Amino acid sequence: MDPSGSELQELRRLVAELTERVFRIEQGLHLPSGAAAEAASRAQIPSPPPEPKSNAPVIPSVAPSIPPSPGAISPTSHESADLESRIGSHWLNRIGIAAVLIGVSYFLKFAFDNNWIGPAGRVAIGVLAGIAMVVWSETFRRRRYLLFSYSLKAVGIGVLYLSLYAAFQVYALVPGGVAFAMMFAVTAATAVMAWTQDAEILAAFALIGGFSTPMLLSTGQNREVALFAYVAILDLGALALVIMKPWRRLLVLSYVGTLGLYVGWYTTFYDLTQIRVTVGFATMFFAIFAVAPLLARPAAKGRLSDSVPPLVAVVNAAGYFLQIYFMFEEIGTKDTAWFALALAALYIFLSRQTRGRAANPAAATTVDLLHLALALGFITVAIPIRLEAHWVTMGWFVEAAVLLWVAEKIHSELLNLFVIGALALGVGRLLLIDNFSITQPVFNSRMATYVVAIAVLGAVAWYGSRRNDQSGRTAAAVSVVALNLLALIALSREVADYYSQEMTSLRPQGLWNPSAWTEWQHVKIARDFTYSALWMAYGAMLMVVGFWRRSAFVRWQALVLIAFTIGKVFLYDVSELDRGYRIVSFIVLGALLLAISFMYQRDWLKLSSRRAGI
Repeated sequence: MDPSGSELQELRRLVAELTERVFRIEQGLHLPSGAAAEAASRAQIPSPPPEPKSNAPVIPSVAPSIPPSPGAISPTSHESADLESRIGSHWLNRIGIAAVLIGVSYFLKFAFDNNWIGPAGRVAIGVLAGIAMVVWSETFRRRRYLLFSYSLKAVGIGVLYLSLYAAFQVYALVPGGVAFAMMFAVTAATAVMAWTQDAEILAAFALIGGFSTPMLLSTGQNREVALFAYVAILDLGALALVIMKPWRRLLVLSYVGTLGLYVGWYTTFYDLTQIRVTVGFATMFFAIFAVAPLLARPAAKGRLSDSVPPLVAVVNAAGYFLQIYFMFEEIGTKDTAWFALALAALYIFLSRQTRGRAANPAAATTVDLLHLALALGFITVAIPIRLEAHWVTMGWFVEAAVLLWVAEKIHSELLNLFVIGALALGVGRLLLIDNFSITQPVFNSRMATYVVAIAVLGAVAWYGSRRNDQSGRTAAAVSVVALNLLALIALSREVADYYSQEMTSLRPQGLWNPSAWTEWQHVKIARDFTYSALWMAYGAMLMVVGFWRRSAFVRWQALVLIAFTIGKVFLYDVSELDRGYRIVSFIVLGALLLAISFMYQRDWLKLSSRRAGI
């Protein structure tokens, strides 16, 4: 055999072996195997240039055939491996810790029941076991078993708190001050570990233990100053961590703990003699959580609005206002309205603090809008607290007008939403709640309130018509329909009150006089006729405005109102009205319909030409 042919064959064999080994290594490491497989399939060395003819046999070039690696893993086996890993590393870890704790607890209980270990020994065992568990967890942390390490720390810290609780509450081995100092030391040590190990979960353990301390060491005595001073220290610590670390969820945990301890103390110990101190601490807690959105460090995503959940800011503001409101309501003062306005001013100030200083302008805008929304909410709440009766409705309408003007100036869609909200509150109260005592027709407080409502709706329609988007046109259309309905309701109520006073005068001192029946019936018929005349006149006015403004939308409203009036005249007036009123009603209605028909037949708006061009 030619030596050169043997060397070439040996090279091919070596390349095939190396390719197969690389392929198997890739499969073992779960790496993409396409490159190795492709290389294996093409593991062929180009033939050298033809040599002079000789009698040596020619060895054919054969690509090595590599069988599938037994280590290859399919997607299904990957999923199975992930589930297996989670069961082994997470679930068995927790179950194992629980099993060990339960077993140790049974052993200790058995030992305690048989008095093998005294109270001091029991507490000492708990403290030493807790410390040992925390120290032991560091071994796993250094080996990068973080989850297992944090689980052991949680167990150890919990054992420490429970042991100190038993030392004070169960066995009375130490005074309350010593137990509190030791629990505070555990909380501080846990916070230091969280900081040094950059572990948010440990900071959460510290807060849970810190807020549990007052409940574990409670003696049933009222120690408001000591309790709330300690809670303020915890809140400031949480705020400091949130400022230096992107651990925004700690603020939620801190607020829940603060609110829980405050509500528990308030329902048990609060009375009017403590109002000043309580308001002071409530204000301190409110201030801590109010500035948190401005001071919190942005999360990894860089969104300032994610630094502190908006829910915390909203609940903090609402909770603080409700605390002050209920405390001041007990002494019968309406100063809470001024307090709500002060909060509104504060949130307007806060809404301007992130401008030009935030790394993420879009996120800063979200926080600003949140503060602005809270300010407007407090203004809306202050109105019904301070004012009474229809003045509340007036206040909401005025607020809507001011917000509409500001929204137009700064082009804020959020303020437009608050305009709609204020208008809905005002209209709802006007129609459903306000009860006016009217002695003079037309020129009275009810008509004045309706006029303000109609004016604000007219302003909304005007501003909406100036916009070129669909939302503006929709708002304008809804406002026009709403103001026409309010105008009709206002005029109809004036008619109803006028004739109601006439009918009441026929029943002096509430006594019915049978001789006045005929006159009472005449008044009722006149009222029903006046309704028809009013609605026909208003429909005619709308039709004139529709032709004048060349607005099909307004003309359609006129047609609907006139159609309703036609139904009333033909179905009700024809049977209820006297002959004279019936004649006048039909003649006026007929004349109105003929006039409108003439306008359409004259085609003043060139409607026929428009139809022809379609």
